[in-house]
Amino acid sequence: MPFSPCWPTDNVKPLCAALPVSKAWRPYSFSPGIASSDPMSASSLSSPTTAIVILPTLNEVKNLPLLVPRILEHEGFQVLIVDDRSTDGTAAAADELATQFPGRVEVLHRTGKRGLGLSYAEAFPKAATADVDVICQMDADLSHDPRFLPAMVAATGKFDVVIGSRYAEGAGFKNWPGYRAALSMGANAYVRAVTGLQAKDCTSGYRCWRPSAVRQIHWERVGAEGFAFLVETLCEAALAGCRIGETPVLFIGRRHGSSKLTARILREAFVVPWRVLMRFHQRPPKSGD
Repeated sequence: MPFSPCWPTDNVKPLCAALPVSKAWRPYSFSPGIASSDPMSASSLSSPTTAIVILPTLNEVKNLPLLVPRILEHEGFQVLIVDDRSTDGTAAAADELATQFPGRVEVLHRTGKRGLGLSYAEAFPKAATADVDVICQMDADLSHDPRFLPAMVAATGKFDVVIGSRYAEGAGFKNWPGYRAALSMGANAYVRAVTGLQAKDCTSGYRCWRPSAVRQIHWERVGAEGFAFLVETLCEAALAGCRIGETPVLFIGRRHGSSKLTARILREAFVVPWRVLMRFHQRPPKSGD
């Protein structure tokens, strides 16, 4: 039976009012000694109009041709596909999309060790060289609906990093097994407890970054190969003084292909929050500090 934290409406599971809900656009405050030498401020951020979306792929041949055209429906958007040596024809499909949308789709074919974090660590520095206002990241399995991109991009006018949150007020999910939803909420509670991060959805892979925030991350030092990469980079962004906000999204469970979640990735996710603390020797600043 699908997980329902409150009540179902058209197979969408909104968050129950009894659960802790994030306040919209709640930023992290700066903390002296933690912010960078050139800290970003909300007043310095202009209204964003252009974006590049990073799509890491591993065997997503059925999903990628459906997703990319939907992203490109938004004016001013580009796509960077990062294929992690897929074996199902995804790489060829990506190249075909680049031919179909010249100048708007680029493909990066990875040759090194596989891993979501490793794919992003290679793609973000490349995306940061593009002449765009915002750099976005999202899954290629259709779980992240592109219709939320404009609102997320617009929110970077106030924040350095914007999370497409499954747990912000007004968010929800559908076609997602109950055990996965429970695992996600438990993982977020664990991450907040260990790291002190304030975001309600620290493990969401749907995010938009200002290029200035991307340049705050030491991509060559990112150690997590799997989904723990999301926690590692969010911690580093917060410690760099980035303002982090959340916008509600509808998360849709995968319909084509197989999940990339493995026991090894789960073990890594358990260890990485502690590794981040040891690396930086401090927690991210809390709101109001």
